[in-house]
Amino acid sequence: MLRTLAGEGLARPPFWLMRQAGRYLPEYRATRAQAGGFLDLCMNPELACEVTLQPLRRYGFDAAILFSDILTVPFALGQKVAFAEGEGPVLEPIRDSEALKRLEPGRLRERAAPVFQAVRNIRAALEKDFPDTALIGFAGSPWTVASYVVEGGGSREYAHVKRWAYGDPAGFQQLIDLLCDATVDYLSAQVEAGAEILQLFDSWAGALPAAEFERWVIRPTRRITSALKQRHPDIPIIGFPRQAGLNLETFVLEAGVDAVSLDPGVPPRWAARVLQPRLAVQGNLDPITLLVGGEALDRGIDDLMEQLAGRPYIFNLGHGILKETPPEHVARLAQRLRKQG
Repeated sequence: MLRTLAGEGLARPPFWLMRQAGRYLPEYRATRAQAGGFLDLCMNPELACEVTLQPLRRYGFDAAILFSDILTVPFALGQKVAFAEGEGPVLEPIRDSEALKRLEPGRLRERAAPVFQAVRNIRAALEKDFPDTALIGFAGSPWTVASYVVEGGGSREYAHVKRWAYGDPAGFQQLIDLLCDATVDYLSAQVEAGAEILQLFDSWAGALPAAEFERWVIRPTRRITSALKQRHPDIPIIGFPRQAGLNLETFVLEAGVDAVSLDPGVPPRWAARVLQPRLAVQGNLDPITLLVGGEALDRGIDDLMEQLAGRPYIFNLGHGILKETPPEHVARLAQRLRKQG
């Protein structure tokens, strides 16, 4: 992973999968039941370490990613966050500058301390049992986290957050500034605890038109990457502006990331021609292809290897593993990638 992120092309690229520790694994489901709620699992350093390691024991991925959630940042800032079973996250909405006063940035490290302890636990376990496996820390990007903060949960239209961003950009900038600073502090603490790579997830980047994308996705990302590089000059940062479409090239040029993760809608040949000469790319197998398995999975793997391997490339999905995915399909993927190398 580190060699690839430094710009080296490998015959067998490193591979890991977004959401590789998750509900498709029976051992994960057992551990989550032991923890109680989802947020309880994220905030239990021992159990978060355990579920992070579970897919490594099965598949030998080249990277472990901290088991956590992008909403630990608003939780650590003092916003009320809950995960309702079968409904997803529920937050107490913040929709104007006055409501921002409820947040407490000064207590972020205190409230997120279990996350940083989990990173330390994972780092120690990797050094003991998986010494060649890199550790990825992560956070949500400000636009995506702001979408949850303002909407109070997931959304299809993003009406509340867009209304604030478009109608009162100066007020919305206060929220983005707060989230930028909090994200830098949160990720910096992960590096201090042992993370070797960072990824920024901007899952809802595709909800914005081009002009707003530049203001609310690219500028905050650049602010975060610049601040992190000042604190930790050698830390590689992967950006994932999901469904960015034609904005992706501008993101690569301006956001200050060392690699970009591709959703399934990005043509690999275009990425090889336009993006790979500039930085490492990661992705972008359709998670449904992994769910289906068999010959469709083999073809998907082979096509990506043919088009992207040999240059700076990290094999991954275009989004997270689906909970219905059979674990044996993931084993088939790992075996085929090793054979190709």
